[in-house]
Amino acid sequence: MSTSNTTKPEHQIYCRECGNLISKKASMCPHCGLSYAEAPKQPFNAEPRFLATLLLCWFLGVFGVHRFYTGHTTIGIIQLFTLGGCGIWVIIDFILIVTGGYKDSNGVPIRANG
Repeated sequence: MSTSNTTKPEHQIYCRECGNLISKKASMCPHCGLSYAEAPKQPFNAEPRFLATLLLCWFLGVFGVHRFYTGHTTIGIIQLFTLGGCGIWVIIDFILIVTGGYKDSNGVPIRANG
Protein backbone atom coordinates (compact mmCIF):
# COMPACT_ATOMS: atom_id res chain seq x y z
CA MET A 1 0.00 0.00 0.00
CA SER A 2 2.04 2.91 -1.29
CA THR A 3 0.88 6.45 -0.80
CA SER A 4 1.83 9.78 -2.31
CA ASN A 5 0.41 11.64 0.67
CA THR A 6 3.03 13.12 2.98
CA THR A 7 1.17 12.13 6.16
CA LYS A 8 0.98 8.58 7.41
CA PRO A 9 -0.98 6.88 10.16
CA GLU A 10 0.83 6.78 13.52
CA HIS A 11 0.88 2.96 13.57
CA GLN A 12 2.71 2.70 10.24
CA ILE A 13 6.25 3.32 8.99
CA TYR A 14 7.92 3.37 5.60
CA CYS A 15 9.91 0.28 4.59
CA ARG A 16 13.57 1.24 4.18
CA GLU A 17 13.90 -0.99 1.10
CA CYS A 18 10.82 -0.28 -1.02
CA GLY A 19 9.29 2.76 0.68
CA ASN A 20 5.82 1.24 1.11
CA LEU A 21 3.83 1.80 4.29
CA ILE A 22 3.94 -1.14 6.70
CA SER A 23 2.93 -1.73 10.29
CA LYS A 24 5.38 -0.59 12.98
CA LYS A 25 5.09 -4.06 14.52
CA ALA A 26 5.98 -5.90 11.31
CA SER A 27 9.20 -7.87 11.34
CA MET A 28 9.14 -8.23 7.55
CA CYS A 29 7.85 -6.04 4.74
CA PRO A 30 4.98 -7.82 2.93
CA HIS A 31 5.81 -5.94 -0.28
CA CYS A 32 9.53 -6.57 -0.75
CA GLY A 33 10.26 -9.21 1.91
CA LEU A 34 12.89 -7.16 3.76
CA SER A 35 13.39 -8.60 7.21
CA TYR A 36 14.48 -6.35 10.04
CA ALA A 37 14.19 -6.44 13.79
CA GLU A 38 13.81 -2.71 14.33
CA ALA A 39 11.94 -0.09 12.34
CA PRO A 40 13.99 2.72 10.85
CA LYS A 41 14.17 5.77 13.09
CA GLN A 42 13.56 8.22 10.23
CA PRO A 43 10.59 7.66 7.90
CA PHE A 44 11.46 6.84 4.30
CA ASN A 45 10.60 9.71 2.00
CA ALA A 46 11.60 9.03 -1.58
CA GLU A 47 10.23 12.15 -3.25
CA PRO A 48 13.08 14.60 -2.41
CA ARG A 49 15.73 12.04 -3.36
CA PHE A 50 13.95 11.28 -6.63
CA LEU A 51 13.52 14.92 -7.59
CA ALA A 52 17.08 15.86 -6.59
CA THR A 53 18.57 12.93 -8.51
CA LEU A 54 16.44 13.69 -11.56
CA LEU A 55 17.41 17.38 -11.59
CA LEU A 56 21.09 16.68 -10.96
CA CYS A 57 21.11 14.19 -13.84
CA TRP A 58 19.33 16.63 -16.18
CA PHE A 59 21.44 19.71 -15.43
CA LEU A 60 24.81 18.29 -14.29
CA GLY A 61 24.70 14.73 -15.60
CA VAL A 62 27.66 15.15 -17.92
CA PHE A 63 29.79 15.73 -14.82
CA GLY A 64 28.37 12.66 -13.03
CA VAL A 65 26.98 14.73 -10.14
CA HIS A 66 23.88 12.51 -9.81
CA ARG A 67 26.21 9.51 -9.41
CA PHE A 68 28.12 11.21 -6.59
CA TYR A 69 24.81 12.19 -4.95
CA THR A 70 23.58 8.59 -4.92
CA GLY A 71 26.89 7.14 -3.66
CA HIS A 72 28.28 5.75 -6.93
CA THR A 73 31.61 7.54 -6.57
CA THR A 74 33.69 5.42 -8.97
CA ILE A 75 31.19 5.69 -11.81
CA GLY A 76 30.81 9.39 -10.98
CA ILE A 77 34.53 9.92 -11.48
CA ILE A 78 34.45 8.01 -14.76
CA GLN A 79 31.48 10.09 -15.96
CA LEU A 80 33.26 13.27 -14.86
CA PHE A 81 36.30 12.49 -17.01
CA THR A 82 34.32 11.22 -20.02
CA LEU A 83 31.63 13.93 -19.86
CA GLY A 84 28.95 11.40 -19.11
CA GLY A 85 30.22 8.94 -21.67
CA CYS A 86 29.80 11.64 -24.32
CA GLY A 87 26.23 12.09 -23.09
CA ILE A 88 25.17 8.48 -23.59
CA TRP A 89 25.35 7.49 -19.89
CA VAL A 90 23.43 10.63 -18.97
CA ILE A 91 20.56 9.72 -21.27
CA ILE A 92 20.50 6.14 -20.00
CA ASP A 93 20.64 7.26 -16.36
CA PHE A 94 17.89 9.83 -16.92
CA ILE A 95 15.61 7.18 -18.44
CA LEU A 96 16.38 4.81 -15.55
CA ILE A 97 15.59 7.51 -12.98
CA VAL A 98 12.29 8.44 -14.65
CA THR A 99 11.17 4.80 -14.97
CA GLY A 100 12.17 3.88 -11.39
CA GLY A 101 14.99 1.52 -12.35
CA TYR A 102 17.81 3.61 -10.86
CA LYS A 103 19.21 2.52 -7.48
CA ASP A 104 21.51 4.19 -4.99
CA SER A 105 24.77 2.62 -3.83
CA ASN A 106 22.88 0.61 -1.18
CA GLY A 107 20.60 -0.92 -3.79
CA VAL A 108 17.55 1.10 -2.75
CA PRO A 109 15.45 2.15 -5.77
CA ILE A 110 15.10 5.89 -6.28
CA ARG A 111 11.62 6.47 -7.55
CA ALA A 112 8.76 8.91 -7.11
CA ASN A 113 6.11 8.14 -4.54
CA GLY A 114 2.80 7.02 -5.91
